Parts: sequence; structure tokens; C-alpha cells
Amino acid sequence: MNVHQQIERLAEDGGWLGRTAFWDDGVPYTHAALHRTAAVAAAGLAARGVRRGDRVLLALPDGVGLVAAFLGAARIGAPAVIVNPDLTASDHARIVADCAPHTIVAGAALSGRHDAARQVTAGELLALGRARPAPAPIDVGPGEPLYVQYTSGTTGAPKGAVHTHGQLAAYQRCVGEGVLGVRAEDVLLSVSKLYFAYGFGNALVFPLFTGAGAVLFGHRPKAAEVAAAIERYGVTLLFSVPGFYAKLLDHCPPEGFGSLRAAVSAGERLLPALGAKLTRSLGAPVLEQIGATEAGHAYCANTVRDNALGTMGRPVPECELQIRGEGGGPVADGEIGELWVRGPMIMPGYLGAPELTARVLADGWLNTRDRVSRDPDGRYVHHGRTDDIEVVGGINVAPAEIEAVLARHPGVREVAVVSVRDDAGVTSLRAFVVPGTPGMDAARLEPELIALAREQLAAFKVPKSVRVAAELPRTHTGKLRRFVLRAGAEAAGGPLRKDVSS
Repeated sequence: MNVHQQIERLAEDGGWLGRTAFWDDGVPYTHAALHRTAAVAAAGLAARGVRRGDRVLLALPDGVGLVAAFLGAARIGAPAVIVNPDLTASDHARIVADCAPHTIVAGAALSGRHDAARQVTAGELLALGRARPAPAPIDVGPGEPLYVQYTSGTTGAPKGAVHTHGQLAAYQRCVGEGVLGVRAEDVLLSVSKLYFAYGFGNALVFPLFTGAGAVLFGHRPKAAEVAAAIERYGVTLLFSVPGFYAKLLDHCPPEGFGSLRAAVSAGERLLPALGAKLTRSLGAPVLEQIGATEAGHAYCANTVRDNALGTMGRPVPECELQIRGEGGGPVADGEIGELWVRGPMIMPGYLGAPELTARVLADGWLNTRDRVSRDPDGRYVHHGRTDDIEVVGGINVAPAEIEAVLARHPGVREVAVVSVRDDAGVTSLRAFVVPGTPGMDAARLEPELIALAREQLAAFKVPKSVRVAAELPRTHTGKLRRFVLRAGAEAAGGPLRKDVSS
């Protein structure tokens, strides 16, 4: 069954059409209004010539416009490609070239970025659809492509993970119900955006499959805004990353968190000390979980019934996990290996990339590239990645891309970028630079490098600070020892000369 038709029938049968589905920057929309708007969006897409199998790229901020366009595309069997609207022009161009969308739905600010004949704003799409009858939902099988989300490009160019009409119900069964017990009375707020797999499940799938409501921000909210929204809307389930939770503690009093029954943390490891502090301040359990774009949502999680800080919890219902050693065989409890997962949420493959798909999928098992161990009680603990990547604010970042940009500065001879964590558990990117000219003014170099990065990179890839080094720590074969930089080479008697971070 078409997933839009499925969700609409659930709302009718469950009696929640009149309940609020979303607060879009403070404006309430019922489930009934959302489905009417989605039908109008479907009519608008059909009027533009979009047909079953045509891809529709959605570069929109979180809001009812994005959700309605997604459901409208689903209604006519057109896979949606959901992308971050704040990516750079070059990042958008690469994705457009890869997925070849029939139509691009984007904000007016991006009007000069794409072929004008292919691009339309959400408002224009709805205006076009209001003048036409809504098309009937296309009858599709559960394995037909529904949407594509691109990875962060940590191991090369971003790859489009394809997910199907049948998998949204699996996200709800396995995580929405199996982990969180989401119900119609819940109000959800996900700081992570809809164009991430984490945010997509939290703020779109769970409310639409249960009759719950979700609070959406079109912009990136500050900690104080999130705290105010929790109190204003009576948020019961909060979703974010450790770095944002730390800011929430720093800037917001705990009095307004009384409505929370659980907070979920994902994207990077939650330090037990921060988790314990959060639990005390929020007055609710903090549940760490792990997932991937290729997996659609979480595959290992702590739950509202079983939570252990410092671990990723246990496999979610219907998912199997294996930890494999270097030879591909299983490892004993307590030993670190590479995590593989199998379950109903795993993508069938990357868009148009069978060779890349074959590298990560084997007999239904996904190689997550996470290094983990399992405790004797069956809980899993994260130990980093096998890829040479960094994780900042829950987003995977490839250092090589950032280093290539910073290396263009004439004052840079060598550069390495790593994520560093402060005492509160907040991660940020730091660049370690070997100057190309002796006596280079570090105070001048830092703002110039950060400005260069801001010109050419997405905001989440811009280093927050720069350190100048006499040399970078390397192995005898010349490979960079990033872990030395992360740990703090000054404390270890390493090569750092001066810290110019603010």
C-alpha cells in the first residue's frame, strides 16, 4: 500500500485526524489539514509532469511544507530526495547530478542555484495543485523506493541511501514502539533535522504513525528556544545530540522540563558523566542509541524500560547485530570488533551504485564501520569508527575535505582536522596547522583560515579553532596519528607550540 494512503487511513481509523500533527514555528496543523495539503502537493507535482518513478528533490527547511511535499510525492509514487537546504551550491550540484530529479522543490533563496525549469517553491507547488483534483494514491508494493537520503560523505562522495514504502512502518514498530512506546498523547521535539535519518524518524514517522504531535523549527534553534518550546508545548520526548544537551544544561533552568518522560541522544557517544547530569536536570531518563543513514534509524538503543548510561543498549526489536573481527569471524564478549546489522530497516542499496552497495551489504547484513564491544549482559559499547572520520554534533565529517580547503592558504604547509571534546562533552572541529613560513602570526592565521572555510564549506564543517604546530604527529610510515591530536599533544609532550583558539 502507498505509505501516504496507509498513514491517512491510520489517522482515520485511530480517530486522530483532529489532533495536532505539527507545530510549524508555532503554527498548529492537524493531521487532517496535513493530509489535505499533501494531496494538494501531489496534484501540483502531477501537474508539473512528475510520474511514478520520477525523483523529486526536496531542499526545504523543516516544516509542514516539507512534510506535505514528501507525502505528496509518495502519493504519486515519486521517490523524494531529502537534502539539507543549507548545503553549499557545489554540494547541491553534486547531489542533483547524482539523483537526476525531475523536479526540485526549494526555497526562493535557492532560486539561482538550479535549473529554473526544474525548480519550484513549496508555495508555488501548492498554488498549482489547488487548481486541480488530487490524484488517487498509486498502488505500490512495500519494496518500491519511497525516499533517498544522502550520507555525509565521510568515506568519499556522499551516497544516496534508498528506502522503501514498507520501511516507515518498520521504523515505528522497531523504534517508535519498541524503544520509546510513542503514543498519541506524546509531543515530540527533534533538534536533529528531517534531512537526517535520526530526525526523519523522530519528527515525521513517529507522529504520523501514532497520532502524536511534533514541534518543528524551520531554523536551527538555540538551547533557550528549545527549553521554551518544551515548556510551552508540554514536550514529552526530546531528541538531540550530546553537544546540544550540554548547551541546554548550561543555558536553561531545569524547572521547565517537567513534561519530559524521556530524552534520546544519538549521533556520537554520550559520556556517562554528561548523561547522569542530564538525567538529574531533565528529571527523565536519557537514552543513548546508534543508527545510520543506511539503516533508516536506530538499530541499537537503550529503551524507556531498560537503560544503562555509557552503553548503546541492546538491538532494537527485529534487528540482529554481529561483531566481527579482522578475519570476519565473531569476537568474544568484551573484545572490540566491527559492527554488522541486519533488519527490516536496512536500505536495499545506494542509488545507482551497485559496486558501492556491495562493499557495505552482504547477504542482508550492513557493515556499519563502527567499532564496538558487547558486555556479558548483552549491551553494546561504542569505541569509535573504522573510517578515518570525525563526529561533531552528531554529524559525520570527512577531515580530508576540510584539510584540502585549508591547505589552499599560502601560510599553511600541513594541516590536520580532528574533533575535540571539552569537559562538558561538547565536540567541535579543531585544525592543527604547520605554517609554511617560520614565525607565521598565529593570531592572524586563525581568523583567515576560518573565513576561508566558511566561504567554501557547509557550516558544520568549519573548524571552531586553530592550533599552530611545529610538526604533525605521524607514524614511521608517514600516516597521521589523529588520536594523538585528539588526546592533546601538549599534555603528552608533543609538538604543539601555541594555542590560538578562543
